[in-house]
Amino acid sequence: MRYFFHIAYQGTRYRGWQRQPNVSSVQETIETVLESVFAKKLAVSGCGRTDAEVHASQYFFHLDLEKELAPKTIFILNKQLPPDIVVYDIIPVHQEANARFDAVLRTYDYYIHRNKQPYINNLSSLYQDLTLELSSMQKALRLLTRYDDYRAFCKSPDSHNTTIVKFESAQLFQEQNDTLRIEFKANRYLKGMIRIIVFRLLEVGQKKMTLEKFENYLITKFSEESVYPAYPQGLYLSHIKYPYLDYPKGIRF
Repeated sequence: MRYFFHIAYQGTRYRGWQRQPNVSSVQETIETVLESVFAKKLAVSGCGRTDAEVHASQYFFHLDLEKELAPKTIFILNKQLPPDIVVYDIIPVHQEANARFDAVLRTYDYYIHRNKQPYINNLSSLYQDLTLELSSMQKALRLLTRYDDYRAFCKSPDSHNTTIVKFESAQLFQEQNDTLRIEFKANRYLKGMIRIIVFRLLEVGQKKMTLEKFENYLITKFSEESVYPAYPQGLYLSHIKYPYLDYPKGIRF
């Protein structure tokens, strides 16, 4: 039987979702607990990768099991998982369902705070005392839905089969305590793409980059300068939509 596991995690202690040698990952942590609970080695398939220190307020992986799960499985798993990983739900799905390839829309949120707040230090990115022209940043975000090749905003474009990305929307919101939230909705993302876009947006907001230059990256698909990503701790994978499954958006920690 195939199951989708609906989870969330705080990524601060991990080198991302993907299992890697000699470093701690979310995937390895979960697989270790599953092996303990089910007394067999199990491999999970996630809905995508997240970078080191990046969070997921909603994430899905699928797993094949021989037997139907007992109702107390969620409780048992959460007792053994560390405090920064939680299982919300386990959903039986059809045998061909795929947590990665069936996703039709992925939402990321990026949080910025501009005044030092130690209690959210690992949950939002501090860009201290920045004066930002938010209207220019909004205009830059609206450009994202007009183009579909994001090669200039990718950390390693040649590692992807294609650099085409379809944005449904990209918006900036001003929240409590002068916190900014940037929401991105697209079918897929490239390596480092969101954090690179945020870095460029901050340059636009500080008037270090014109809207014309920002758009030129999208037109030419080329960046002559070095590519720098924004800080990782402000980034959250927050919603995964499937044709057959659409849970409410995950809530930030």
